[in-house]
Amino acid sequence: MLQPLVLFDLDNTLIDRRGTLAGWAAEFTTQHGLQDDEQAYVLGMVAERAHPSTFDMIRALYRLPMSTTELWRAYCTEIAAMVSCPAEVLDGLDELRAAGWRVGVATNGAMDIQHAKLRATGISDRVDGVFVSEEADARKPQTQHFALAAARCGRVLYDGGWMVGDNPVNDIGGGRSAGLRTIWINNDRPWPPNDPGPDHTVPHARAAIDLLLLHSAD
Repeated sequence: MLQPLVLFDLDNTLIDRRGTLAGWAAEFTTQHGLQDDEQAYVLGMVAERAHPSTFDMIRALYRLPMSTTELWRAYCTEIAAMVSCPAEVLDGLDELRAAGWRVGVATNGAMDIQHAKLRATGISDRVDGVFVSEEADARKPQTQHFALAAARCGRVLYDGGWMVGDNPVNDIGGGRSAGLRTIWINNDRPWPPNDPGPDHTVPHARAAIDLLLLHSAD
């Protein structure tokens, strides 16, 4: 019998990226002697897209003495030290695999920071495959992203499966277009009006895992 596939988004699905970035931005502005009102601006820049080019702009704007490479490496190290995945979610990933699921992570972002977070949280030891968009310039919601993530888990999209994520466009819309069933992590938000809804809506990743375990039991 073919093992069912589930792909999880990383940021704000398996981990709390928003909260981690807020803490990091506070420390960054203090460390570099920036004013309090600059904290929100720095946070906004990395929240939109954390990449070496982002730190090139931050370095130039605030005339920081560190090189872009040094700033980026420090960011990856500091975020990895601050980020966490709830124990019940880590246990749930183990439970899914024990129940016969092939479990993968499908995430946009830069390879350095995404893999640093996956290793630091222990997620990388609990999944069958990971695909980060920078590896092949294939970003969600592109179907190619989901195809490559499925391949990392030894599966093809033709076999079907599930996508779990918090982003209505990248995760839910992209997953649906790729032929996957979808579970939306709503994080206390309403579904965007006029958009086709997900197959299921849950408040957090552990609830999504419990739903998938029920499906495997059925």
